[in-house]
Amino acid sequence: MSGWTVAWLLWLLAFAVIEGIAIYRRRYEGTLSRHVWKWFAIKGQGRNVRWRRFIFLAGWAWLTVHFLTGGWV
Repeated sequence: MSGWTVAWLLWLLAFAVIEGIAIYRRRYEGTLSRHVWKWFAIKGQGRNVRWRRFIFLAGWAWLTVHFLTGGWV
């Protein structure tokens, strides 16, 4: 197992721990979902709402194409 694999697994473990603690303590404002909704103005109003939502959508579109094409994009 390479160092990169270990690093990614640790990153996923850290995410699971942080998310799990937020859910267990019923502090849902600490979850990744709530942060994404806030950062990209998914729910509610804010400055530059359209731009922030476009960045979110473009990022997910790129990631989807990247994974499905084997990294060509």
